Amino acid sequence: MSFNVLSLQRLTDDQIATIHAVDKDVNIRICKAAEAIQYIEETDILLAWGLFNLTPLLEKAPRLKWVQALSSGVDNMLSPEFMNTNILLTNARGIHGIPIAEHVLGMMLNFTRGITIAYDQQKAKQWKHIRQVDEMYEKSIAIIGLGSIGREIAKRVKNMGMRVLATKQTPTTELFVDHLYTPEELPLILAEADFVVVTLPLTPETTNLFTLKTFQQMKKTAYFINVARGAIVNEPDLIAALNSDTIKGAALDVFVEEPLPENSPLWDMPNIFITPHIAAQSPYYIDRALKIFTENLNRFLHQADMLNIIDKQKGY
Repeated sequence: MSFNVLSLQRLTDDQIATIHAVDKDVNIRICKAAEAIQYIEETDILLAWGLFNLTPLLEKAPRLKWVQALSSGVDNMLSPEFMNTNILLTNARGIHGIPIAEHVLGMMLNFTRGITIAYDQQKAKQWKHIRQVDEMYEKSIAIIGLGSIGREIAKRVKNMGMRVLATKQTPTTELFVDHLYTPEELPLILAEADFVVVTLPLTPETTNLFTLKTFQQMKKTAYFINVARGAIVNEPDLIAALNSDTIKGAALDVFVEEPLPENSPLWDMPNIFITPHIAAQSPYYIDRALKIFTENLNRFLHQADMLNIIDKQKGY
């Protein structure tokens, strides 16, 4: 029996050949997201990004058995309509660690070494000493939500001589983590950290997890870094925390509304560093995602247990 795969991501000939290496009889169609409705009726397997809204397709998708998200986050896919189906959902968890860890390292180095300050002075042709420089060595980092991304961050910062703290639902032995906390112990880990890095999935439990009260539990000298999801943070409370010097600064790659509106106060704050949701971007991203897809495709065809199955009720 052959299966029809509909990909909403453009694939190269080599990438298509990688899929056909699993089963040459798999039919692959590639289209834009807006055109998916035209082909979904004959689709067994959908390859799409986690931001894609599946709801409009469901009534016209009698054959759809499995959706492979190219991203780790599947927020937009988890509508009530989709959650009530038997369609399998898997994601690309595990491929984002390298670029996001490097991105976080860059954000931290920017804060400690005054890189953006130096760049602004360069543009203004000013030769001035930067008094705000510091070191990461022997500082404490709190990784909130230790998973594959958090482990890559931990590995890198541990090699720079940092003390690594992390929260995790289930206790495990972690090679690069000095102390592991439960999610309920968030106030304890925040009080110890010089850098707080969020790598949590967005769920009902993590939405608005960081409020003014949470920021008040951090050191006044601490930096907050979010490379997870914008809605994990109450943005007005973060702005209030920054304005009141409750924390020293923040680096944000994700926001509640994206693109970040031009009238957002975040743009003009002096103690903030903004990037446009690029932490996971890499020229190797699709190839890595397809490794998971092709492994899952092989397992799907042989009715074996698949990787990265999403519990649609939990959201991860």
